[in-house]
Amino acid sequence: MKKHIMFLLVFAMILPFALAGCGGSSNVVNVYNWGEYIDESIFDEFEEETGIHVNYSTFETNEALYSTLKSGGSSYDVIIPSDYMISRMIQEDMLEPLDFSNIPNAAKIDLSQFNIKPEVLSYDPDGTYSVPYSWGSVGIIYNTTKVTGPVDSWSVLFDEANKGQVLMFNNSRDAIGLALKYLGYSLNTTDESQIKEATDLLIQQKEAGIVQAYVMDQIFEKMISGESAIGPYYAGDAITMISENPDLAFCSPKEGTNLFLDAMCIPKGAENKDNAEAFINFMCKPEIMVRNADVTGYCVPSIEAYNLLDDDLKNSTIAYPPADRIANMEIFTNLPEDTLALYDSEWSRLTAAKAG
Repeated sequence: MKKHIMFLLVFAMILPFALAGCGGSSNVVNVYNWGEYIDESIFDEFEEETGIHVNYSTFETNEALYSTLKSGGSSYDVIIPSDYMISRMIQEDMLEPLDFSNIPNAAKIDLSQFNIKPEVLSYDPDGTYSVPYSWGSVGIIYNTTKVTGPVDSWSVLFDEANKGQVLMFNNSRDAIGLALKYLGYSLNTTDESQIKEATDLLIQQKEAGIVQAYVMDQIFEKMISGESAIGPYYAGDAITMISENPDLAFCSPKEGTNLFLDAMCIPKGAENKDNAEAFINFMCKPEIMVRNADVTGYCVPSIEAYNLLDDDLKNSTIAYPPADRIANMEIFTNLPEDTLALYDSEWSRLTAAKAG
């Protein structure tokens, strides 16, 4: 979502399964997560408690995760996709129903305490296939010494005053989504003309030379070093970047933005399902949620865990936006097949456009 890429990613994806053989060994769990989205020191604690070894690897986008699983790639036991992708995977019968008798700590999850409406969980309406892991929002991170004027709108990403200094999401749903919000449309529109209008805006931005680069995790280095001045990204990662460069600040655009929720799931046919449920149960411990939040900056899905946070994070309006700001946010939903195909073709049209 979101998250700082692991070094030697390809090696990290292959090594766990070389160590685990066919993945069916009774003392392993193969976990596939966003980069820099967990406190990896907890793995030893989990193994000591359960005797189960964690093989850990990472992905950069929901779409990359989906493609890996759909193509019959390496066997994973726990995956942590986002809301709309969970919905798609449920629809396509790609997830195992969870046995909650093995996950008693899931009872500690309660998002209602954070001004998040119940419909946010509509991606898995009965809670059959997933357990919330973390949540957050999308906004604009910017360098206060480089960007002049107020930053309160998506418009700054299209302003020629920031020419050559703007970073943009390198995935279609986030990039086209923010353009849709700027134009006054829903993140989940299926209106072809609106999606094409949003893509046209992104193409104009690219051809005008406003965009420095399309990035995901590379934003960390570029913003922290001052190489780039401004870009959209996820609030938890913004907190991490600001802690390393105090010239940086974060804005939630007035037009509205994306509220996302990532959750733990088990892929269909996982060979270590019991171990996967033991891992999910462990991750639902409030003290483990807190350790993750301290490392990642992302929001805990438990009021018990929230009450254990240090005051700086607990009181951060970047991490935990006030109710009126959350009310102006939309969750991504799974789109119809024809709209997903349109996103693919429009993204290809954008990537083929010549940069100014």
